[in-house]
Amino acid sequence: MATTTHALDSSAALRKHRARERLVTLTRLMDSAVDLPILRTKVGLDALLGIIPVAGDLLSAAIGLYLITQARELGASRWLQTKMVGNLIIDATVGAVPLAGDVFDIYFRAHRRNLKLLQQHLGEPYLDAPDVEAIERTERR
Repeated sequence: MATTTHALDSSAALRKHRARERLVTLTRLMDSAVDLPILRTKVGLDALLGIIPVAGDLLSAAIGLYLITQARELGASRWLQTKMVGNLIIDATVGAVPLAGDVFDIYFRAHRRNLKLLQQHLGEPYLDAPDVEAIERTERR
C-alpha cells in the first residue's frame, strides 16, 4: 500500500514538473524568444502573431489559455487564474489595434506577467532572476 501511495505522489510530482517546464518554455517562446538589439528588448511569437489581424491575437490568447491550464495543474487559485485571464484580455484587446497594438505586444508581455504571478503565488524564483539558469540546470539533474 505504501508503494502505491509513493507511486501516486511521484506521478503527481512528475506531472507538475512537466507542466512547469511547458509553462516556462512556452512563455519564453511567446514573449522573449528573439533578442532585438535595436530595440534593446526581446520579442516572441506573440508580437509576430499580432501582425496578423484578429486571428493572430486570438491564437496568442488561446495559447495563453493553455498556459493557464498548466498553471492550474501547478496549483493556481481561481483568483490567480482570473487575474491571468485579465492579462490575456488586455493583451488581445489592445493588440487588436493596428500598429499601436503591435508595439503594445512587444512591451506588455502578458504571458510573462502571468508566469511571474504564478511564480509569486507558488513562492518560486522569477523567470528573469539572474540565478534562474543555475536553478534550472540543477533541476535537470
